[in-house]
Amino acid sequence: MSNTLANPPPSWGDPNLTDAEKRTLAAMCARMIPASDEFKVPGADDPLIQADIAKSLGRDATAVHDTLALLNRIAGGDFAALPVAKQEEACATLRAEGGMNLTLTTRIVLQCYYRDDRVMISLGMEPRPPFPKGHVLPQGDWSLLDPVRARGKIWRDA
Repeated sequence: MSNTLANPPPSWGDPNLTDAEKRTLAAMCARMIPASDEFKVPGADDPLIQADIAKSLGRDATAVHDTLALLNRIAGGDFAALPVAKQEEACATLRAEGGMNLTLTTRIVLQCYYRDDRVMISLGMEPRPPFPKGHVLPQGDWSLLDPVRARGKIWRDA
């Protein structure tokens, strides 16, 4: 019997960002979610949040690399070195052209931003995982499901 795997793990791309990619990512994140003195929260370019993003790339690493490369192409070079107004213009073009790769990159940024303790506290939430204590949700209007229930069974038994 061979020692090779019948189903090798997928190749998700290099999970490590280069220094240039880190600068581009931080500048892009600063445009996405700037710091707020009013709400006492850091921007998404905060070093702690950036470190979380860098270690959370996982299966979406290739999408992030591609998004950052596209952003630098749109910027005509080093996006991070541009003045803020030019960065905003480049980001507007990226939003129009980024497609699924940008969607995946944005998901990672938002996920890491909203799990930062400082952000959770600013939202009035206890900075802790939801399990095992859970979070109390307000009761909703269960009658909204009546049309779904009235539709009847839409699956087939196995």
